[in-house]
Amino acid sequence: MAFDQRFLEELRQRIPLHSIISRKVKVARSGRHWKACCPFHGEKTPSFYIYDDHFHCYGCGVHGDVISFVMQNEGRTFNEAVTELAALAGIEVPEQTPQQKQRQEQQHNLYELMAAAHEYYLSEFQTNKAKIARDYLLDRGITPQTIRHFGLCWSGDGRGGLIQHLKSKEYSLEMIGEAGLLRKQADGQWGGELFFNRVMYPICDRRGRVIAFGGRIIGEGQPKYLNSPETPLFSKRRILFGLNHLSSVFSRKDINPLFNTILVVEGYMDVIALYQAGFHGAVAPLGTALTQDQLALLWRASSQPVLSFDGDGAGRKAMLHAAEEALPILTPEQTLNFITLPEGEDPDSFIQNKGVNAFLEIIRHKLSLSEILYNLSVDAMTNRSPEQRAALRKRLTSIAEQIKDKNLAKEYRKVLLDRFYEQFYSKNKQSNYQSPYGKKQNDKFNEHLMRPVFQKDQVEYQRMCILIALLIYCPRIISSVEDALCRLDLPEELSKLREILLDFPLDCDNINSYLQERNMIEVTKKILSHSNLTLINHNNYDKINDFGLFEKQWWHYYGWLNIHELENQVTQAQQDWINCPDEEHQRTLIARLNALDAVKRGEIDV
Repeated sequence: MAFDQRFLEELRQRIPLHSIISRKVKVARSGRHWKACCPFHGEKTPSFYIYDDHFHCYGCGVHGDVISFVMQNEGRTFNEAVTELAALAGIEVPEQTPQQKQRQEQQHNLYELMAAAHEYYLSEFQTNKAKIARDYLLDRGITPQTIRHFGLCWSGDGRGGLIQHLKSKEYSLEMIGEAGLLRKQADGQWGGELFFNRVMYPICDRRGRVIAFGGRIIGEGQPKYLNSPETPLFSKRRILFGLNHLSSVFSRKDINPLFNTILVVEGYMDVIALYQAGFHGAVAPLGTALTQDQLALLWRASSQPVLSFDGDGAGRKAMLHAAEEALPILTPEQTLNFITLPEGEDPDSFIQNKGVNAFLEIIRHKLSLSEILYNLSVDAMTNRSPEQRAALRKRLTSIAEQIKDKNLAKEYRKVLLDRFYEQFYSKNKQSNYQSPYGKKQNDKFNEHLMRPVFQKDQVEYQRMCILIALLIYCPRIISSVEDALCRLDLPEELSKLREILLDFPLDCDNINSYLQERNMIEVTKKILSHSNLTLINHNNYDKINDFGLFEKQWWHYYGWLNIHELENQVTQAQQDWINCPDEEHQRTLIARLNALDAVKRGEIDV
């Protein structure tokens, strides 16, 4: 029985490979992956490695996926293995209609057809007519060994040679067209060969089967690069050039780990040049911006792949798009890093000009996703006016809101806004503004930009203690005041306690135990004694359920410390309520408005 490839792929993804193998041998964690003593040959030291989608023994060379493991280890047929695994996964084995069987057979035939096409292109590469292609690759610094490894070849002149070759193997014109090797005419009929006078780059799936081609024109003609169209085998949004080489990365244990970095670059030649230089983890999207499907492929190979883009405007644009594409599917376990190359350089040219060690140094100083997002957002500013700073702050907040994981979104918001305030409002930040009236006027300008610096006199220190005490009395309000809380310049002990409170888990109902575990009880007692709150009796905390009262009081004391920021918080709350006019946003807005009104009236207590 033939199975639909989509069903088989779902089956492989549903069942963790290590859980099946652990039924036969003891498995142990090895970084993000697993290892075991090989179940296919006797050994005392584990050389059998289990990855997300395949296993490989570096002792005996056995290799496969979850289906082949059951077949080889338990002596099952393919159909029996699939049926057993489907039962474990809780999914039904689909009954195939005649149409599905025909489509499955067609897909199998297309793999064979693409292999035959590659065979033809390889033979053309050896002809005298292909000297221009061989010279091009050699001039680019690609060695004959690398050319053979990637199966680089030549399309021929496009005058029917490929069609004749495939027809001799009994493939119809219709099937050759379905494989993406022919041009489609205006009347819907298949025309001549799609690729001619081009250096050919075979595009392979994870199993190394040719599913498409990319071609670079030699001589006059457009487009410069041409990829196969979408076919039953090939979707350019769901594949990466070089993907089939990633498994070799995991076997290289005796080299600098930076050589095993999973790198995303922009083009075929970058992947090939990096591989030749020792970086076997390089892949590239195929004429599209990086997609979420491609990110998922990368994260199966590495939790922190590194994206490298050309050092120009287009490269920065591609970098921003990739970063934004990743945000909704970001998790604490999987993220992105970035490297940027000098203006006018790509990985291929950089390695040729600067050498491998220089490229290793760039990887060593990679930037995190949050750093790239902040830097690109700041670079988009045209000036440092209040309007531009407000727009930047809104942009940074919007970035964090795109992350679906709430805890991670919270951390991103904090990190991005902390950098914003440090750059534009820190008391150590020097303004670029040069006053024509001398230093005194310039100092006033800097003072206007600075975040208020709180003097540690008795009154203001007490207000700071009150703010922290209110969070201890009612931790529920932490999430609603978090942004403003992070803006305060606090003394060291208050700042340390603030960081611990920001990490207080929402599902924890005993803050005293939480603080005691972190050796903060004595500091807490000191802060509570300095707060001198008269409205709230700490001993009766368990009886207090008025969340709004705590929040209102917190904003009131915050306003006395930083009224300008309170005004900003009111503006933000108004916008949040407009965007989502629910009860929670209304309550938050009212609490901040009441606090601001009270501070402006000069009220000291609420």
